[in-house]
Amino acid sequence: MSAEPRPPERPSFVRWVDYRMQMLRAFVEQVGEASMLASRTLRTLFTTRFDVQEFIYQLEQLGVRSIAIAAATAIFVGIVMTIQFAVSMEPYGAKDTLGRVIAVSEARELAPSLTALVVGSRIAAGMAAEIGSMAVTEQIDAIRALGADPIRKLVVPRLVAGIAIMPLITFIAFILGMLSAMLVAAVSYGITMEFFITTAIDSLRLRDFISGVSKTPFFGFLISLLGCYFGLQTRGGTEGVGRSTTRAVVVVSICILMADAFLTQLFVAIGTL
Repeated sequence: MSAEPRPPERPSFVRWVDYRMQMLRAFVEQVGEASMLASRTLRTLFTTRFDVQEFIYQLEQLGVRSIAIAAATAIFVGIVMTIQFAVSMEPYGAKDTLGRVIAVSEARELAPSLTALVVGSRIAAGMAAEIGSMAVTEQIDAIRALGADPIRKLVVPRLVAGIAIMPLITFIAFILGMLSAMLVAAVSYGITMEFFITTAIDSLRLRDFISGVSKTPFFGFLISLLGCYFGLQTRGGTEGVGRSTTRAVVVVSICILMADAFLTQLFVAIGTL
């Protein structure tokens, strides 16, 4: 009995294109699902009773427990940027403008963006792991069985807490970054603290600070939404929790950078910067 003829194997280029199209389709589907989750969350926020107790708990989880890593990031970034700018400016006799450059850089970009990148990765990973563990142990199904809405119970408090806490953490990071920069400038380059603060205040306009802080609610929205989304999509036991956590950190980091670029261009277009 003769064997059935095997179908011809597709060329490698066709397989590569097919694989890329599958990835593109999966990406579009995930964007659509995340958008639907955002729509459901906002609708639930404004149409149902808000869980204040859970919101306060999430403020403590997302905010208070993130201050340490935000402070460490701000302090060491301030130190490094002061050294880098001082080394570059000293040959041209522009070392006295160090306070001006550091203040504007911290207010516009360093404090909001780097804080969101570092703190956001921690927050998103925690959300994805916590909600993902609930998903694989069927706790979310139990919430539905009891007649409660998982979106109202799990997503809404985290989303509102993320939006509320990011501006505060950014402000703390800005203060600590400026203090560390001032100390390095005084100890290493002989710039008095009074002169550093005076030049920083003279050059820092209110719109510089507002343009930086205005980005942080958007960052908080993306961080919380994506962390919850990947947690809710978790399947496959503990291994699935690990995959969801990793994906949440990667996607949140990329989205923060993309949002930062878009918002900066938007602020330039409307004349905020």
